Amino acid sequence: MGSSLLATDGYKFSMAEAGWPLRRETFYYAHRKGGPQLLPFDVEAELQKLRPVPAAADYAYLASHDYEMGAGFKAAITQWSELKVHALPSGAWFLPREPVFSISGPSALVSWLEPLLLQWNYRIQVASAAVLHPQQFESLLGTVTGEAQKQLTFEVLDQVGVKAPAIEVNEAAYVERVRAQAAELVKIVKDPGRIFEVGLRSATCMAQHLLALEGCAAAGISRTSNVYGAQVLNLVPVGTMGHEHIQRYGCDAAAFRAMCDRRHARSSFLLDTFDTIASGIPAAFALIAERPGMRDSIRYDSGDKVAQYRFATQRAKALGIRPVQILEDGFDAEQTRAFEQLREEAGWAPSEQVYGYGGYLVANPSGSGLTRDKVSAVYKLSQSGPDATMKFADEAGLGKQSVPGRPVLFRRQRGDGPWGMVGQEGEDAPVGYALLSREAAPGLSSLAQVGGPAAVAQPLTLSPATQRLVETLERRKKTMVEASAQER
Repeated sequence: MGSSLLATDGYKFSMAEAGWPLRRETFYYAHRKGGPQLLPFDVEAELQKLRPVPAAADYAYLASHDYEMGAGFKAAITQWSELKVHALPSGAWFLPREPVFSISGPSALVSWLEPLLLQWNYRIQVASAAVLHPQQFESLLGTVTGEAQKQLTFEVLDQVGVKAPAIEVNEAAYVERVRAQAAELVKIVKDPGRIFEVGLRSATCMAQHLLALEGCAAAGISRTSNVYGAQVLNLVPVGTMGHEHIQRYGCDAAAFRAMCDRRHARSSFLLDTFDTIASGIPAAFALIAERPGMRDSIRYDSGDKVAQYRFATQRAKALGIRPVQILEDGFDAEQTRAFEQLREEAGWAPSEQVYGYGGYLVANPSGSGLTRDKVSAVYKLSQSGPDATMKFADEAGLGKQSVPGRPVLFRRQRGDGPWGMVGQEGEDAPVGYALLSREAAPGLSSLAQVGGPAAVAQPLTLSPATQRLVETLERRKKTMVEASAQER
């Protein structure tokens, strides 16, 4: 039992080499939206099935695609016994933004798990819909993409004691839908080489994603973030940087430089971890100006991407640089057309602007409505070594802001107040609350304990210890962004 070492996103390998693969880190899983959700399985038991099994051939394949892995990564990826899991009990209900589980261990290993863990959102949604909406469940489920997804669905329904309906499987229709949507995107940008696929974490399982990649390949798309899928289907694995890499360094400039200094390939600088315009773009452009001819790129994520794009292209022209623009984060055909028009207005060549598509291609809107986007499932770095960390993002309100530290969930037992409170490992539970964990008292994780199905807008409440961490990190961010502005 286990997974291929290649069964993750390409940037997991580049970030491990540009970071600290053996450093102890904590990541946590949550849903940003979607109302009350039911965890139908034991997290630690399911985690055991994902254990990476490295082979010499895997490392040779990685090296052939500019992912030469060092001794630190090779040691970290085998330290499975070093993992520490803190999870809600099987059968627990949770609300948006509450930590469902956290995993601590060697950086490279706990990071490697991300896309496979995010696929669990489908099973959680199946369980929740089956219990909350039994009359509508069959229509919510829709047509599944293949036998593997069908078996996952049966397994979850058995776990929650719900009789399975007749489930229709149509692999050919799914592959054709992906091909048709991919072909439309290729028609818009006029070159399949300007498109890459990033939807492993939007799939329900690896088998579904391989079907999606078949559809993409039939439309001429040859690049994917799924390294295993690239190997199986003779595609090209891609990816360089995610938010976790920048969080580790606590500073855009230091994180970007580390990627350049520790990898010989060109880099893609992710802009929005702290502040896209005030910090991300200036830090990226400073390095791009130092590396003429490398064809480094900048990647947008959260916030007003139109305003960011216009600022970036104007600033780049003033500096005399031509960074490649990468557009992702929920892009579809309509947004692609809009940004192709922006590209032409800015005077950017087609080869200087590329697009990544995930859920738009891989999710199954013509079938199951239980997609990752429906709950916005995330797995975020929250502690790196001795330091808490968090993603801020360029959005009003909490948006994509994550939780720092080693988060746990306190659930209300009695009295008034919010149903849940996000605390820290080792922190005493507030009066009237108890720690919700595998050893929690019976009933503490029931649907009634989260306010029932009507609890769709429950604000996230932080414990005193968690709030102090947030305030400390906000001050650090302010100092870093102000220093970046002064350097400009």
